[in-house]
Order: sequence, then C-alpha cells, then structure tokens
Amino acid sequence: MVATAAPDGLAPTGAMYFKVKIDDCDLGSFVSCSGLSFEVKIEQREEGGNQGFVHQLPGGIKYANVKFTRPLNADSAKIAQWFAGMASQVQRTTAEITALAPNGAEVTTWRLTGVIPVRWSGPEFSVESAKAALETFEIAHHGFLPG
Repeated sequence: MVATAAPDGLAPTGAMYFKVKIDDCDLGSFVSCSGLSFEVKIEQREEGGNQGFVHQLPGGIKYANVKFTRPLNADSAKIAQWFAGMASQVQRTTAEITALAPNGAEVTTWRLTGVIPVRWSGPEFSVESAKAALETFEIAHHGFLPG
C-alpha cells in the first residue's frame, strides 16, 4: 500500500473516486469501492486446568471481494473487453486501485494479487425511474502486494 498524505497532513475531504487498473488494462474510474478488507481467522483453544484465558491462535487470512460501482459511461465497454480477453480461460492477474481526491490528486493506492472477475451487473433501465443507470463490477483476490 502506498499512501500519500495531503500537504497539511490531513486526509482530503469531499467525494472521492477510484481508478482501477487490472494488469495493463485501465478500466476507468468508479464512484464507489467497497470490500477492501481482510480478516485473520482465529482458532480458540482451551488449556486443561487453566481457567484464566483461552488461547487465541491465528489461522488463515480471508480476503473479501472488492465491489466497484459507477454510472454507465464511455469506460463501461472496457470491462466487457477485459472479460472477452478471458473468454477461453479465466486467469489470475494483478490489480491496482487508486483513491483520488476531487481535484484528481492521488490519495493512496492498493495493489492486489491473484485477481479474478466475480460478477458484473449492468444498469436497470426504466421509464418509471429517474435513477442513474449504474453498473457494478466485483473481483476476488488473494491478498495485498507491498507498495
């Protein structure tokens, strides 16, 4: 993870957006990014005769899927092109997610390894709704790469 602080040391305020690249394929910007998380599985073991505590032993690491959302735009076709390149076989790749401040300044970047596509859902169109046409894109991964 590479972090760049604002000049005054404070985090930028306002609406942020996220730029996503998978290998050399720039998928464009997204207005929402969720699921950048991991969890260490903990195994609890009780020791006979020791009633004072329970041993907490670290197990494997579980990474959540990362989901991106944006209004339908000219970059929407880039996801379809990326998927088309995997039509015969899905291969694990690397991804780079960059958080950008409203003025376009990079705030921080996360690099992921073992990335595969999980789901894409396109917009729902209805003349009865004035909601923006949104698309959602979801990936799975094997963990974070060092910055």
